[in-house]
Amino acid sequence: MRLENSPLLFAKGYGWLPDARRARGRRTVGVRLGGLPATGIVGTDAGRFLYDEAHVRRSHALPEPVQGTLFGKGAVHTLDGDLHRMRKAMFVALLMEDGPQGGGATALVERTAQAWDDAAATWAGREIVLFDEAAQVLAGSVTRWAGIPVTDDEVPSLAADLTAMVDGFATGGPRHWRARRARGRREAWLAALVDDVRAGRRSVPTGSAVDVVAHHRDADGEQLDGHTAAVELLNIIRPTTAVAWFLAYSGHALISWPQHRARLAGGDPAYAEAWAHEVRRFYPFAPFIGGRAPQATEWDGVRIPENSMVLLDLWGTNHDPELWGDPYAFRPERFLDREIGAFEFVPQGGGDPRTNHRCPGEQITVGLLAALAPRLARLDAEAPQQDLTISLRRIPARPASGVVLRVAS
Repeated sequence: MRLENSPLLFAKGYGWLPDARRARGRRTVGVRLGGLPATGIVGTDAGRFLYDEAHVRRSHALPEPVQGTLFGKGAVHTLDGDLHRMRKAMFVALLMEDGPQGGGATALVERTAQAWDDAAATWAGREIVLFDEAAQVLAGSVTRWAGIPVTDDEVPSLAADLTAMVDGFATGGPRHWRARRARGRREAWLAALVDDVRAGRRSVPTGSAVDVVAHHRDADGEQLDGHTAAVELLNIIRPTTAVAWFLAYSGHALISWPQHRARLAGGDPAYAEAWAHEVRRFYPFAPFIGGRAPQATEWDGVRIPENSMVLLDLWGTNHDPELWGDPYAFRPERFLDREIGAFEFVPQGGGDPRTNHRCPGEQITVGLLAALAPRLARLDAEAPQQDLTISLRRIPARPASGVVLRVAS
């Protein structure tokens, strides 16, 4: 009989599955989570197993609290098969392909880099919280890039709502309810925008995210209902704003290991990209991803019951000593001249983002970090005394202070 592990997850956070493996001396462990039997797996081959729909599927897998805060109900993350592939193709076209209308990753990164430079000019002589400032730069940039009208005065509250959805998905209490309220507000806001676009009451740029989502037809040939269209627009602007976590972590890394600053500030594109990868590997973000087994199966000698959960330990895989030499050392150079396997480096899932459930915005995440982290390294600022601890019990983790910087005049 597998004992319920929810209390251990809340108590240990990212350390829950690694601790369970160490306690049992196995890489694969049977647990129980949310009343369901679950199997925790780790490593490259485990990633291939999880992303094979013959073994694991996403439909009916995401708990309601996660859908009600992070992803939204009816989101692409909850689909499988042709439904998933058709919806995913919409995201791939928007986030991974640079089209004639100026969409795609390149345009978003360029817009955001300019917004960062504009914001940084206002930081001179001030003490800033890096997480908060980065979230506002990202939220304003991605929302306007998506074709969503937003004024400068609206950006701070928008950024607060988008980060709240991420901050409250894996907890109870005030953070969780703040996330639900934020989602409700923003779904209603975007559903109204989609309705106006469809009715011709508001025009948006051709090929923008609003235009594409509003007119997308699913595998059944039908347009998305207004609520689902709003959910999917949020699944573009919310995760992009969440890059604020990685920028705060970049600030933490520059304070903790200042020997990297000069090389990062130098602007070498290869090193900037390696920095982006190492920040996402080293620091905690999503602890695991999961799905349900459509039929009874077995992995690594452990029986997986039908309809039970399968959890791929992202934190454990990204710190697996079998994959990463000295995994708890921060070394961006480990990614220089290294081919990255589709299932060995999984901060945002594994597999092919064009077809699997791997995040199609990962290319944008890397591009934004590679563009903004060198700018952060070049910022003339010092870090005052503050609490820079990162609790692995908190999901999602973040530096306690948000990384406070005192910017020179």
